[in-house]
Amino acid sequence: MSTLVSDVRSSVPRIVWWVICLALTVLFLYPIYVMLAMAFKGPVEAGSIPPTLFPHHLSLANFSRLTSIQGLNVFGNVLNSVAVTLGATLGTVILSTLAGYALARARFLGSGLFFFLALATFMIPFQAVITPLFKVMQVLHLNNSLVGLAIVYITFNLPFGLFIMRNSFAALPASLEEAALVDGCGILSAIRTVLLPVVMPGVITTALLTFFATWNEFFAALILITEQDKFTLPVTLTLVSSGQFGTINWGSLQAGVALTIVPCIVVYVLLQRYYVSGMLSGALK
Repeated sequence: MSTLVSDVRSSVPRIVWWVICLALTVLFLYPIYVMLAMAFKGPVEAGSIPPTLFPHHLSLANFSRLTSIQGLNVFGNVLNSVAVTLGATLGTVILSTLAGYALARARFLGSGLFFFLALATFMIPFQAVITPLFKVMQVLHLNNSLVGLAIVYITFNLPFGLFIMRNSFAALPASLEEAALVDGCGILSAIRTVLLPVVMPGVITTALLTFFATWNEFFAALILITEQDKFTLPVTLTLVSSGQFGTINWGSLQAGVALTIVPCIVVYVLLQRYYVSGMLSGALK
């Protein structure tokens, strides 16, 4: 990828390259600007047609409305999202790390087929299995449960985490863990103290992708959670955005969206240096 970028940069004039980069920057940042501008407009200006490009008067009314809707506990729903997301991320990382090591090192009969079937689940749309999944969760008494919702998210994020971690471990020389075993480490101890620091980019990548997918997921939470006090933040935003006579309160909706992107930005900025190396280590052997 870096070679391709270098070839492109050397084949076009510098001014053209900067124009292309500037255009792409505007393309990606403009939607974020529109969201923030809408969130800080007053309720009347946020709903005006045609919309204004800049807020004429900065206002926090849209943010204050998030806490003033009767019967709706937005910050409680934020905590629900945090609990479910952290639980799903931790569970996915642990299971994909252990299973990835087993598939990379402990070869057994049918391990290749198992890995193929795990990856094949990517081709199954989530909407296609929501009805049988709802019945299974009902039998297990996990419907309308944050724990059950976290288990669902682990299930659907596990195949990609397994792909990343299996290839991360497969890229390491077997002599690395053999040396640890000779020094007296057990298998779990060797994974924790020797192998895990080396495959940390893959672990971080799995955690990041699971965090983003779970934090922003809407459909499963809408179907499997029916009590309002257990809603996650994406579901809550559908209630926040409801205005009079079925209209959409765009200002409150964008204020809620602004709150949802803050954790994603913070987590990504803190862990971004692992992201690219983690994707490469999971994709290349």
